[in-house]
Amino acid sequence: MKAEIITIGDELLIGQIINTNQAYIAERLNSAGIYCDRMTTVGDEAVTITDAFAAALERVDIVCVTGGLGPTHDDITKKMVCEFFHTALVMHEGTLAHINALALKRNISMIQTNIDQALVPKNCTVIPNVHGTAPGMLFEQNNKYFFVMPGVPFEMKEMVDSWIIPFLKKKNIGTVIQHLTLKTTGIGESMLAHEIGNVEDVIGSDGTTTLAFLPNPMGTKLRITVKDKTVESAHAKLLKAETVLRSKIEKYIYSEDERDLEDVIGQILNEQSLTLATAESCTGGLIANRITNVSGSSAYFLGGYVVYSNQLKIDELGVPAKLIADHGAVSKEVAEAMAYGARLTAKTDIAMSTTGIAGPTGGTPEKPVGLCWIGYSDAVSSFALKFNFGDNRIRFKERASQAALELLRKKLLKLQ
Repeated sequence: MKAEIITIGDELLIGQIINTNQAYIAERLNSAGIYCDRMTTVGDEAVTITDAFAAALERVDIVCVTGGLGPTHDDITKKMVCEFFHTALVMHEGTLAHINALALKRNISMIQTNIDQALVPKNCTVIPNVHGTAPGMLFEQNNKYFFVMPGVPFEMKEMVDSWIIPFLKKKNIGTVIQHLTLKTTGIGESMLAHEIGNVEDVIGSDGTTTLAFLPNPMGTKLRITVKDKTVESAHAKLLKAETVLRSKIEKYIYSEDERDLEDVIGQILNEQSLTLATAESCTGGLIANRITNVSGSSAYFLGGYVVYSNQLKIDELGVPAKLIADHGAVSKEVAEAMAYGARLTAKTDIAMSTTGIAGPTGGTPEKPVGLCWIGYSDAVSSFALKFNFGDNRIRFKERASQAALELLRKKLLKLQ
């Protein structure tokens, strides 16, 4: 069965509120084997709302609506639902008792708008709202299911998790849908596709498996999706597709469970009982920030140096002044010296460094905006690699931090 999600509210259309409800409902429906075929957002306008209802029920079997159930004049969803399903509002005593209990608990007086929240369409099944006053509703028509929920996220989530998903699972109307996401970095989307080659070699040709490329500044996610009749069959196809992908692009895959690169790095450093320090110029401490976002990072990360000026590179890390004078701060030699100096100063096993021109100003023909040197040092060797991360300053920093962590991962795992 297919589903459509309708979110209602002018605040969504003008960008005042980010529409997180759609993503949450879609993910939960997917977990029940129900594919979300479409998402629709409409404003607080009567004709637009009822048109969306009619179109959705024509297209899909399950409709999930959120928003417009509050007590104010612009909350018209309940009225529109009544008109659409040709019914009238009646008092629901269970909801009224719940609202009275909430008012008593919060020490507030009941007013008419509170009481009106307990009015529900006569021919609906009431979905309790544990956290609020506006109940949800279910209409069943011609083997189709039409759910209406509040727009308040934590109220909606409770209804979805405790009532709607269990209800749909009992109906046994979904197929089995399984996903696996492989996170890659250090290779562009087009080159990644080239390395993978013929997609049918990965997903087969029976139509049950798909492969999606999801690029971002940090890399490309590869999402494998299998829709099948049984859990066992879906899982087998998922593993087969993963195995083929790994045989082609293993060295670019750093995570298979949505973990970020800094989490992966932390695990490897812990397993190998190694310590790390950073020396950052152009990334301004972003690498250290990402590493310390991981709980328990103090076990392997001893500290970081943000040495933006040349003088601090000299004073804090011992980078020779002549090296900077001869080669410039953005150079292979200085990046190596920064990593080496950070390792000695912090007394760690490994150190990483960055120096570059984040832009959008400061570039020269010899050293253009986007140029970045990433340095590495351990007890055996020190070296630096050259990159260009473009002229968007924020994206430059993000990509440089990702490249530094990926360089470290490959060194730790002895990858090329």
